[in-house]
Amino acid sequence: MPSTAQPIHTVIGGAHLFRHDVAAKLGRLALAAFETHGHLLPCSPEIRERVKAKLEATPVEDYRIDFEDGYGVRQAQEENAHAVAAALEMVRGMKEGTLPLFCGVRPRPFAGHTRGRSLETLRRFFDTLTSGSGGRIPENFTVSLPKVSRPEEVHAFFTALSVLGADIPIEIMIETPAALRNIGDLMEAARGRCRAVCFGPYDFTSACGIPSVAQGLRHPLCHYARSHMAVALAQSGVWLVDGPTSVLPIGDALESAWQTQWEDIRNALSTGFFQGWDLHPAQLPLRYAAVFTYFQESLPAAASRMKNFLEQSAQATRVGGFFDDAATALGLRNFFMRAVGCGAITEAELQANHGLNLAAMNFDALPSAQAK
Repeated sequence: MPSTAQPIHTVIGGAHLFRHDVAAKLGRLALAAFETHGHLLPCSPEIRERVKAKLEATPVEDYRIDFEDGYGVRQAQEENAHAVAAALEMVRGMKEGTLPLFCGVRPRPFAGHTRGRSLETLRRFFDTLTSGSGGRIPENFTVSLPKVSRPEEVHAFFTALSVLGADIPIEIMIETPAALRNIGDLMEAARGRCRAVCFGPYDFTSACGIPSVAQGLRHPLCHYARSHMAVALAQSGVWLVDGPTSVLPIGDALESAWQTQWEDIRNALSTGFFQGWDLHPAQLPLRYAAVFTYFQESLPAAASRMKNFLEQSAQATRVGGFFDDAATALGLRNFFMRAVGCGAITEAELQANHGLNLAAMNFDALPSAQAK
């Protein structure tokens, strides 16, 4: 994938489990799940081949070293040791080129009694990382701030990172109703350095009083939260990231878990959330199959509409039952850029199979597009 493209997923794993080659290990496990159960994926043979190639080449696009929910409650001495060990593994990954294109760390919340613990973990991690790497931090590195509620937490977080010499973008996690209400103030406190906003569906719905048996990514409150996030962050350049499917594809539950994840991903894509979190290596084959299929099945119709629009010199036009003007054409271009960025199709395939060139879709300056 291009280094400028948004990854389509983040794998999150406990800090005590992190190794420099974790991406390769997860890739082997994901490929084994694919080779055993790939015939159950609800996609075409061509997509299966594309998924297999992806799992062999770059199975993990983004990885988050977790000191929060995926790590659990630990004694201070144990967490200190894991912070140092994780940083040393990251240094080794930088030297050996084994890290994913995107990576980062998630400390404990900056709210309440966990702030001190979070600060100490970050200090030990970054001190070890920079001393071992000659002051360098991996490219596309980020720190995720969980369970945010107030702008003051974001400000304090940036202050801490600045003291540590970590001038890097952050991710803000929307896991509480207060965070959703305050999202504009949170972005203002981030001072333009927020790369992504991640939705935490299970903390969010729990805080809203939803029982665990009714929780899931397609609960009406999750639809509401994601819609609010999409509107609040529209045209800001901040990436939207969905939460994970909590049903894991393990044992006899694999097929039903894959079906749940498939529907969760399709729902997220249709609402503008092109990235989501994964918790288990067997979720990776389904992730790629669902995303690739989503783009591939819509390519012919989208290509026909875009070609007609370009041939009409970027004037409003109609193909079949669709009326396209500059605003809808911009949406089509975003579709193609996403499709190429995630690997559902290459630029060469787009040109050869559909007669389209991404460079030719340059009409940002149209007044009608700007107005809408």
